[in-house]
Parts: sequence; structure tokens; C-alpha cells
Amino acid sequence: MLNTTNDQNGKIIVEYIWIGGSGLDLRSKARTLTKVDSVADLPIWNYDGSSCWQADTSSSEIELIPVALYDDPFRGKPNKLVLCETRVNNQKYTPGNFRRFARQVFSDENVKTHNPLFGIEQEYIISKRNKEGEDWPLGWVDGKKPTEQAYHYCGVGGKNVFGREIADAHYKVCLAAGVGIYGINAEVCPSQWEFQVGTTSGLKLCDDLWMARWLLQRVAETFGCDINFHPKPFEGLNGSGAHTNYSNTKSSEDKDMVETTKQIENLDKYHKRFMKLYGEDNNKRLVGAFETSSYDKFKYGVMDRSASIRIPQTTKDRGCGYYEDRRPASNMDPYVVCSLIFSATCLDGAFIDEIEEGYNEFTKRRDEKMGKGH
Repeated sequence: MLNTTNDQNGKIIVEYIWIGGSGLDLRSKARTLTKVDSVADLPIWNYDGSSCWQADTSSSEIELIPVALYDDPFRGKPNKLVLCETRVNNQKYTPGNFRRFARQVFSDENVKTHNPLFGIEQEYIISKRNKEGEDWPLGWVDGKKPTEQAYHYCGVGGKNVFGREIADAHYKVCLAAGVGIYGINAEVCPSQWEFQVGTTSGLKLCDDLWMARWLLQRVAETFGCDINFHPKPFEGLNGSGAHTNYSNTKSSEDKDMVETTKQIENLDKYHKRFMKLYGEDNNKRLVGAFETSSYDKFKYGVMDRSASIRIPQTTKDRGCGYYEDRRPASNMDPYVVCSLIFSATCLDGAFIDEIEEGYNEFTKRRDEKMGKGH
């Protein structure tokens, strides 16, 4: 009979987690270790990159570099989860490893000087495979799209809210793992939910969001469900975003929003470039309706959920505080988005060219490996 007790004879199971070649497919595998007090105790590992759209079969080995350690809420203590960067031949990072840019942007010196703080609102839709083998949102009648969305946002009741058990389970495993999650709510589209990660600065926020995404998909798996991060899976209904709340020393210590307004205007200068880096198919979501701004036009306003940048009423009243970038898509890479926002507002655009070049290299490589119809 299988021994399911917690006695592991002094051994620790560590699940290594990484981002695959699509830029959103999370992968993982486990190994046994004897001591894990910090990331420094974890050895570099490797995997078959040709099976993740990241390498050719003739040269398929990609290294896993442990960077962020969490408790394993599924196997329990003393077991761990570790988020990893991906690297080839001990020197060249994979094109989709945008954490390498974020490490430079969020250097200790930059963080100490500007104190950037982020909170990300991650929206998603829960789906389940139907009899026809199609992924269809949980609670929807197979093959039929709902005609209204009025009762679902922060709603209650079996006809209004679908998948609460998954959202709640995800909330708890994030807390148990050590992810900085600070809330959840049902969203406007039926079977759509949101969780919020933050408020913290730089790499920690981005690492937490990626780990929270993995945990969400892992929880959904136990319910026989999947998670859809596409920003606009259904026309005529609200799409999914990753609204990014942000502050820094100047915006937090501002007077009459003078410095805050300058920062927002700097974001305007980069609008067209950032739109290409804020997530795939985001143009389908940002149509100027369904609580979104226009993909092609930048605007900001107080309490305005149709704006690119929403200024909370409390920030306006105090003359200082945080503001919300409502443009990022649900499938965005937080390392990219947070780095771009911080750079544009505090670092005079440093590293933006390099990030854009890296993103273009990644999408070219991804399309070659996965095909244009991915």
C-alpha cells in the first residue's frame, strides 16, 4: 500500500517551474534534494527545450536557473516550489526570458532611489472541456454565449457566479506558498475572475504573478478545468486585462499631482510602442468599449475606466498617490510591463529599446517554432 504520510526520510521535493516557448505556457518537473534553505541551495537543472518550442532536437538542452523560492501548498512542508529563469550554454538566455531585463531595470540602486510599487489585477476565465472536446467557459450552456453580464461582477448565487471553489482554492494556496496575493473577485464576464498580486516592488511582484499563474492552473487541473488568459476570447463580452497599479517616490510625495501628471504624459509618449509589448491580441480587447480605452489613442482621467490611465479619486483629492495603467492584457509578461512603466516614468526610457528588441526577437522565434497559427 502507498505510504502517504509526511515522512520523507529527510528528503525534500522541489518543483522547478519555468516559462515555455509561447511566453505563457508554464512547465514544471520535480526532483529530490536534501537541503533547501534558500535559492542558493538549489542546483542548476535542465530540460528538453525542443519539447517547449525553445530549441532544436539536435541541441535541445536548456538550463534552469532557480531565482525565487516558495513553499509547496500541494505536497506540504518541507517541499518547495522554485521559479526559474531559462538559459542556454551557461551564457545565452532564451528569447522569452524577460526577467533578465527586469533584473537590470529593478537594480537595487534604482529601487532604493525611486521606490517603485506595483499591484497587478490578473483577470482570467475558467473553462472546461465539453462533450465536443471544446474548451468552454465554466457554467455556460455548451456552444452558447451569454447575452448579458449584469449580475456577475462581484455577484453571488449559482446562476450568477461559476467557479468560486477554484478561485477560493487558488487564493488559499497562494497564501500558503508565500505569494503576495491581496484579494480576489468575480468579474463582469460569466466565469471570469480576478486575483490581485502586490503591493510590492520590481522583481518580487513579477515573480509572484508568474507563480500565482502556475498555482491557478495547478488548482484548476484538480477540478478538471483550464484557465484562459486570452484578452478577448469572445466578441460582445468583456475581455480580460491585467490592470497595473503603480506608484513611486515622486508620485507618492507629490503636490497637486504635478509630478504625477508629468509621469503620465511620459507614458503617453511611449503609447504606440508599449501597445505592441503589452500582450498578444490586445487590440481586440482595447476597442473603447467594455470598460476599455482605445488601442490607438492615449487618454487619462479621474475615475475613468475608459481611459488608458485611471487616476483614483483619492489620488486626485490628496494630490499624490498611485495611478492605474488599464492597458496591459491578461496575457502580458509582468517583467516586460513593469519594466516599461518604471523606465518611462523614472529612468528616462532606459532599457526600453533593449526590451523592445528582445520582445521582437522572442515573437519571431516563437512564430518560427510554433507556426503562425499558434
